[in-house]
Amino acid sequence: MDSSDDDRPLVKRKPNGVSKSNNRITKAVDKAMDKVAPSNGEVEPGVSIRNGPVEEMEVDEAPNGKAITNGKRKSRSSITNGKSYKEATTSEEDDDIPLSKRQKISKEAKVLSGSDSEMSDEPLIHAKKPPKVTAAQIGESEDSDVPIGEKLQKKKQQIEKTAEKQAKAIRLEEKKAAPAKRKAKKVESESDDDDVPLSRKSKATPARKKATNGVKEEESDDDDVPLSRKAAPAKKIKAKAEPSTPAKKAKKGIKQEEQTEQDLEAEAEEDQYRWWEDPTKGDGTKKWTTLEHNGVTFPPEFTPLPNNAKMLYDGKPVFMHKDAEEVSTFYGSMLNSTHNVENPTFNQNFFTDFRAILDKTGHAKDRDGNKVKITSFEKCDFRPIFEHYEAERAAKKAIPAAEKKAIKAAKDAAEAPYMYCTWDGRKQKVGNFRVEPPGLFRGRGEHPKTGKVKQRVLPEQITINIGKEANVPPPPPGHKWKEIKHDQEGTWLAMWQENINNAYKYVMLAANSDIKGQSDYNKFEKARELKKHIDRIRKDYRRDLKSEVMADRQRATAIYLIDQFALRAGNEKDKDEADTVGCCSLKYEHVTLKPPNKVIFDFLGKDSIRFYDEVEVDPQVFKNLKIFKKAPKTEGDEIFDRLTTSRLNNHLTSYMKGLTAKVFRTYNASWTMSRLLKEMKPNPNINEKVAEYNAANRQVAILCNHKRTVAASHGAQIEKMQRQIDGHRYNQWRCKQQMLNLDPKLKKKKGAEYFELPEGITQEWIREYQASEIETLKVKITKKFEKENEIRKANGEKEMKAKELEERLETVDELEKKFKKENKTGKIEAEGKGPSIEKLEAAIVKLQQRIENDKIKVEDKDNNKEVALGTSKINYIDPRLTVVFSKKFNVPIERFFSKTLREKFDWAMKSVDEDWEF
Repeated sequence: MDSSDDDRPLVKRKPNGVSKSNNRITKAVDKAMDKVAPSNGEVEPGVSIRNGPVEEMEVDEAPNGKAITNGKRKSRSSITNGKSYKEATTSEEDDDIPLSKRQKISKEAKVLSGSDSEMSDEPLIHAKKPPKVTAAQIGESEDSDVPIGEKLQKKKQQIEKTAEKQAKAIRLEEKKAAPAKRKAKKVESESDDDDVPLSRKSKATPARKKATNGVKEEESDDDDVPLSRKAAPAKKIKAKAEPSTPAKKAKKGIKQEEQTEQDLEAEAEEDQYRWWEDPTKGDGTKKWTTLEHNGVTFPPEFTPLPNNAKMLYDGKPVFMHKDAEEVSTFYGSMLNSTHNVENPTFNQNFFTDFRAILDKTGHAKDRDGNKVKITSFEKCDFRPIFEHYEAERAAKKAIPAAEKKAIKAAKDAAEAPYMYCTWDGRKQKVGNFRVEPPGLFRGRGEHPKTGKVKQRVLPEQITINIGKEANVPPPPPGHKWKEIKHDQEGTWLAMWQENINNAYKYVMLAANSDIKGQSDYNKFEKARELKKHIDRIRKDYRRDLKSEVMADRQRATAIYLIDQFALRAGNEKDKDEADTVGCCSLKYEHVTLKPPNKVIFDFLGKDSIRFYDEVEVDPQVFKNLKIFKKAPKTEGDEIFDRLTTSRLNNHLTSYMKGLTAKVFRTYNASWTMSRLLKEMKPNPNINEKVAEYNAANRQVAILCNHKRTVAASHGAQIEKMQRQIDGHRYNQWRCKQQMLNLDPKLKKKKGAEYFELPEGITQEWIREYQASEIETLKVKITKKFEKENEIRKANGEKEMKAKELEERLETVDELEKKFKKENKTGKIEAEGKGPSIEKLEAAIVKLQQRIENDKIKVEDKDNNKEVALGTSKINYIDPRLTVVFSKKFNVPIERFFSKTLREKFDWAMKSVDEDWEF
């Protein structure tokens, strides 16, 4: 390129106003940028170093000299008060249940209520201390001022260097093994040919043959064949020594009565279809041969509101068509969800749709039948509707347990036919067989359509996919299905199009089904395959970071950001879709450059959740981003204007078949986790091993940038945990006062300061705490009494009388009297059987241990408020790694996977042993 290019503007303005970079980057521009951000010639892996608002920093300037700010979009928290029909009718995991709902009555309550559990005859001061979770275990170090991302930078660099070494070793090993594989393949082919007639053998075997999926396979070594294709074919497992059926056992002289429960379980295991040992299953386009199912279930019809629960307009009740009234209940039933009902966009979208339905159904009427045209949202009063549904919710909670059980049993019986289908002769569980109920669309993040009405789905909108020979499930009376299909290439059972985003909704098999399991398996196998190519990919994109070709340099920079910071690739959006962004679709205003090498990302990511991060990048990447943002580019212009997601993925497939940008997230999470787990040493203490695993999970989530919005209840949960810590401190003080009660001379020995109230604990706080403890104890006793009565009733036994409850509640009265006496006299008498100074000192030590552990939990919870640990564990970390850890260190898998996840990852639990490696 000649020097005349040096003075040309870096970008050209297309007629439609979209900026487009030049094809090449001149040496003059490159050198000029080096003076601003010199490159050291190395590319160090970057890590996130900060989350949150940026203050007092140097920022890019727009051509007009004004600073470009990234504070246009604010983070928001997602609140969902009340459950949807779908949520209310499906089982839930308890991993994310708030602490406030899981918390049990503390043992200190027993001390205060006169229990001797804390004051037993055995001194507690000699008890072994519970394992203390170190800062390192939760991803921290003693230096709390250093951001955690910065602390993990060296760890990430070491892990990536190990990955590069292993990739070279894998390819070298496969190269050495290739001749032996070809020889074995030839021998196997010859042995299979022994029984073929000579006339058949004479025909030449073609060099290439057509695969089942229509793709031609070359006859060569399998160096580049994915691991999933190299695995051994499926084997039908049968017992060698013992016959498997009662009939065969009888023939062998074994009595059928001797067949134990363990024998039956073993037989069931033998007969189980182990699809993961047959990775070729499902590789073709035809997914099933026979398919039978019973269709879908619909949400209940709307029940009109009673006259005293009608919406008020301008202070007067109005009567509407049932379709319009149903829409009014969508809004009225969720007035407690302040996050939504105080959102102007939500209200505007709802009222627009509400008015459209009113116009369609003839508007509202007053008590006299006169038409009332609703035109003002401010005049609408939905409180009567809210109060009606609140009363219904309270009534449901008050239903006795036995009756709730009966209602659930009836519901389960009605849904039973829809819960399973028969797929190629095998019974498979169906996932979301319930059609979504109508309601208000909420979306996530700052979705522009939040508040719009989700219309009721009718059978006429639903397409059924089923086998040709199967009986088509009948639609509800008076209705018909939209269409019946026999799509053997599809894994869906039913589908319809929703009205908000015009997206298609599918009824699929459950997460623990063979098809879903195969999908997960293939995803993680694809990530495993990447590990032997990662060094070449990184070497190439590091080289292309300095390419003179603009498209190549943009592509290399994008791959760097995707690999190092787990950015999603990003796809083009329609006009009416949320303005979500990924790496390839980053715009000028989404990236702020902070010299010498810090980059601030601020954009709406997946699900309209704000992605905000400040990261350190390689100086060459920093320089490239300055080039990509160079004038005349301005707000609205794309940074990677010579790159699209499809072009990026096409480039990646040149390294490995099926490789796309999203595979990097799975690979980086799984590979990082495998390295962290491999470094762990054997430890007999299960609690410590669980803590180490959780710490590794957290590091993966941070390194791979798996984020979530801060839960609306986070502050309340932290406050409750802090209150619990203060409760421990107060009970320590009570123990010290009891010591003075036993021996007043201790005040002189230990000093008056030792017996003073802890900092922050006031007399007002004490009274509030005491009242809370009294109420907690009262609720606990009452609930226990009611539960025992329900069990008695269910078993046909005589219920306990109210007098029994009164006698039990005497404990509460005693505790209340004790507190009143202590507050009045200022003295606390020693409690428990045989109280002594030693026991009280032991209780103080035990409470201190709880304080320390709870402080770590508070700190850990606060640090994790924006880290999505579940996202990493469920979607990106290969579940086989968790299984290996569980088996290797003898930790129950239940400590890591809930019941739902154990069903989902059943294939992982049964397919590997402790020696398996990612």
